[in-house]
Amino acid sequence: MRAIWKGAVSFGLVSVPVKLYSATESHDVSFRQVHAADGGRIRYQRVCAIDGEEVPYSDIAKGYETEDGEMVILDDNDLADLPSVSSREISVEKFVPSDQIDPMLFEKSYYLEPEKSGVKPYSLLRQALVDADRMAVVTIAIRQRTSVAVLRVRDDVIVLQTMMWPDEIRTPDFEIDAGEVKESEIKMARMLVETLAGEFEPEEFHDDYAAAVQELVKTKLEGGEVTRTPTATKSSGEVVDLLAALQKSVNAAKEARGEATADKADDDTDAAGKKTTAKKKATKKTTKKAAAKKAASDKAPSRKATPKKEAS
Repeated sequence: MRAIWKGAVSFGLVSVPVKLYSATESHDVSFRQVHAADGGRIRYQRVCAIDGEEVPYSDIAKGYETEDGEMVILDDNDLADLPSVSSREISVEKFVPSDQIDPMLFEKSYYLEPEKSGVKPYSLLRQALVDADRMAVVTIAIRQRTSVAVLRVRDDVIVLQTMMWPDEIRTPDFEIDAGEVKESEIKMARMLVETLAGEFEPEEFHDDYAAAVQELVKTKLEGGEVTRTPTATKSSGEVVDLLAALQKSVNAAKEARGEATADKADDDTDAAGKKTTAKKKATKKTTKKAAAKKAASDKAPSRKATPKKEAS
């Protein structure tokens, strides 16, 4: 894991230098929107709703829409005047009973790891939270904005959980009319609860949907049901030869300058080699023929000279 924030937990005169890590990650299945005909990715353009023109990033500003639909545009100077906090301190405000925090307030979880110099005070704070069965309500500045959070202990590690502000929790605007509930029905409901009673074991639950999607994709891959697009990344396991890629780049640059490339030099060398080899073969053949001719002449019987008759 990579630390996303560094600072210190302070309570009283005690300061605990810590690192912050994201404690959760999403494994939700995500799909791409593509063109069914060829598998091409669907791209979205930043188009102005008024003039219908595409807007570059440099012309995009932040706008705050009021309840009556008015749009107030804010520039960088406006945002610079807003109150911001850049403190690297997790300040403990109070310790409260664990059952007083409504789980609906919890937003995101982080692990706190102590720096080497803060191991002892970290351990003391952790033990104090466990013994008192309380959570520490803290304030922390993340992304230049103050957030309220709690510190609690999970598996010997202090966890920081950011919380939503109270006005961000919605109140249900509907009423439930249960009607008349009979005692026998209540008794049966209690029996059902007792029948299904047990301890919570997270590993007993599995994301069957994600597993089914992965199995479906695997089956289609094995069956060759894959749409290749010009920009699609290779999934065949082929490894690109970096050296070959670099050599091609060098050759292309040399060809552009009219210089001989390594491939051409190799071809010339091969041609020269083949020519030399052919010449050697021809020379060897000639040598063999001469040797054979000489051997034949050595084996041939010598003719004796016939003496001429003298004239009488």
